[in-house]
Amino acid sequence: MEFEISSIREQAPQPAKAALFSSGLTRFRSKAFVAIVPMTVTFTLGLWGIRRQNSMWGDESVTYQLAHRDLTQIWRTAQHVDLVHAFYYAIMHEIYGLVGGGLLTLRLPSVLAMSAAAAGVGLLGLRLAGIRAGLVFPLVPQIQQYTQEGRSYAMVCALVTWATYALVACVVRHTRWRWTAYGSTMLLACLLHEFAVFALAAHGITLLVSGVPRPALRAWSVTVACIVVGLLPLAIRSSGESGQVSWIAWPDPVQFLGFLAMVTVGMRCARRPMNVRGSIQLPALALPILVLPGLLLLLLSPVKPLFVDRYVLYSSIGFALLLGAGIDRFHRRQLSSRTSWVAAVAVLAALLPPSLYLRMPQSRHDDVIATGNAVRHAARPGDGLLYLPGRHRVWTGANREDTRFLTDLALVQDPSFSNTLAGIELPAQDIPARILKFSRIVAVRDPEGAHSETNSQEEAKTRTLKRYYREFGTTRVTGARITVYVRKVALCQEDDQRLAAVERSKKELRAGASSPPIWHARRAE
Repeated sequence: MEFEISSIREQAPQPAKAALFSSGLTRFRSKAFVAIVPMTVTFTLGLWGIRRQNSMWGDESVTYQLAHRDLTQIWRTAQHVDLVHAFYYAIMHEIYGLVGGGLLTLRLPSVLAMSAAAAGVGLLGLRLAGIRAGLVFPLVPQIQQYTQEGRSYAMVCALVTWATYALVACVVRHTRWRWTAYGSTMLLACLLHEFAVFALAAHGITLLVSGVPRPALRAWSVTVACIVVGLLPLAIRSSGESGQVSWIAWPDPVQFLGFLAMVTVGMRCARRPMNVRGSIQLPALALPILVLPGLLLLLLSPVKPLFVDRYVLYSSIGFALLLGAGIDRFHRRQLSSRTSWVAAVAVLAALLPPSLYLRMPQSRHDDVIATGNAVRHAARPGDGLLYLPGRHRVWTGANREDTRFLTDLALVQDPSFSNTLAGIELPAQDIPARILKFSRIVAVRDPEGAHSETNSQEEAKTRTLKRYYREFGTTRVTGARITVYVRKVALCQEDDQRLAAVERSKKELRAGASSPPIWHARRAE
């Protein structure tokens, strides 16, 4: 009997252990599901049409060209321009050094980064609202667009996502290493793009409205101070390159309306009751990160227009969480699963047209590969090449074969040698004489109706072409025009004589400088 009682005592805790193990296994399966499913969907959508019919737009061309320079050249170029993206260019330089390649290598890091962001959003949704809350993220059109973009925005979005997840974990369990992980992740995001700092402000509002304990607020404040100190040198140096964003006017109507629509939908979803979990509620986390970054850019517009949706792409994290939680609530309230399936099919059908459009060359402002191809087909070996304006030299810099047999008429130092994006051009007074040496010129121009730069050099190019040349033909591609100019026959002989006279005068001056003056010869006699 004593043996039986002891056996019962040993076996009594087993059901509790089994239940605990089963609960842990269920949580693990839920985490694996909400992380792997959106990550896989994002990766699949990212690979779908990743080459965009073999097209590349201007900003991606800058990434491609700078990533193929060495680190010293990248740093020297960043002293003049694009310092805010220097860290990203250095990362891409190392990636190209490891695997080489072209368009796939340019965009695959963004696909992987956004896939990591999707996994983080899924885990955030599971932690704050439910298993379905984070599954919408891969389907957001803005996310699909920048998943296939050879720029830093997907990486910034991934880092902000995981920093936000670390913040929630820090509030639940206050440890030093968690705050270190949060701070280092946010600092990397800010170094990749300075406007990631607006996510810190959103996190601060989340902590304040959630009523977290004072020790957590103090730890967050110290972490933010360290991030600001680490970011300050970059912010000070890059402020001198504000001309890089001079092209931004008042908020683009399409982007502004898109931001307004996302905020409206997000706030509408936040008003509905949700399956709230943990000390930080989903609306308290998602609304600030959805609204605040874009709102701050809008408030800065009267002083310095800076509102561009991709600069705060990470605000889509809040939108996806709120929309996902709203869809989850709708699904749970439906008595019929048929209604839910009909709604899901309707949403997917509505998302298909923008998804298809985003994988076409026309979805971007320009297509530098098409521009380079048009230049190569329009030109003949020995023709002159002119960029109107000169900054468009980056459009043909990705593939030097397109302009290999042409003479860049206004160029003094090429971009790589001068550590610039578009090279250094001749002074305005020297440009006409250089142009007039060529009877046939290929000009790379802005599209019709676009606002073009006006300075003395551009005016000299335009004035010379208008007076001495006529248009022979124009090819239009996405975001550019390639026009062939030929000399006007009636003026050719007169201009050639004038140029010959100028050359003779130069030779006479050189000859006079090399021979002794007359008064020296007389004194010698």
